Amino acid sequence: MIGVPESFARSTVGREGEPGAAWLAELPGIVDALLERWQCVPDGEVMHGGVGIIVPVRRRDEEAAVLKVSFPHPGNVYEPDAFAAWGGRGAVLLRERDDERFAMLLERARTSTLAEVEDGDEVLAVAGRINRRLAVPAPPGLPRMRERADVWEEELRKDAGELPHTLPRRVTAAAVATVRELGRTQPDTLVHGDLHPGNILRADREPWLAVDPKGYAGDPAYDGGTLLKSRALTFLEAGDLRKAVHRAVEIFAEAAEVDRERALRWAQFHAVRAAFWGRRHGFRVARDGPRLDRLTAFADRLAELLTERP
Repeated sequence: MIGVPESFARSTVGREGEPGAAWLAELPGIVDALLERWQCVPDGEVMHGGVGIIVPVRRRDEEAAVLKVSFPHPGNVYEPDAFAAWGGRGAVLLRERDDERFAMLLERARTSTLAEVEDGDEVLAVAGRINRRLAVPAPPGLPRMRERADVWEEELRKDAGELPHTLPRRVTAAAVATVRELGRTQPDTLVHGDLHPGNILRADREPWLAVDPKGYAGDPAYDGGTLLKSRALTFLEAGDLRKAVHRAVEIFAEAAEVDRERALRWAQFHAVRAAFWGRRHGFRVARDGPRLDRLTAFADRLAELLTERP
């Protein structure tokens, strides 16, 4: 029977409360049942992400794989559907699935991620190329991001009206315009939904493979904003912040083969949402205090720069 990492147990209970504790008590038994069902044996230490554990395994044919079991949550429902649609194109292969248990048997990639690459341009270009490969027709049944547009607009207007902030009106208006003009007319293209360097792993079958998709149908340019948001702290040392930010969007857009203007607008939308999110909830790296104040001010600056056109 596997041991559940203590850090994962603490974070799960802290986030989910009693339901999380109850699920953790059942988790070793769930893993044992899946190992037997899929004829696997453990092959390394148990790892974890934010919402699930990863158990390295080998099947009887000696194939290396990982067993992923996630806490049951709406955000995890469509992950196996995305993997199935990609069929290994730019993402790890799905070997088996158990939707009731939020479990999958996946191709094993390496543990090193794109986030460990020091060359920032390479990070953006690799992520863009992965984004391009993942842009396939979305299967029926996946959530359409265009259906979230009304909620996005309502949240933006509410945050702009309720929260103390320094964002100019033109900046928040630009984010709302993106929702109205791009958000409501998105194509039925499969979108990762959380494409950041930590979700792109080194691999053997291909140099890089994506993991942890949300599995949405929408605009392939959308994840340019997701990526840029995850890279925001790397811009702190930029001598010319405006030039660095716009260059990052350009590199991603070219590699992803998406319209640069659309990528820029989605990046601005993500930056505005992040600026408001920080004020309401804090950031993972700073929940309160002077550091949070500096980061929210930096998020404001990024949002303003992305509103400008080079």
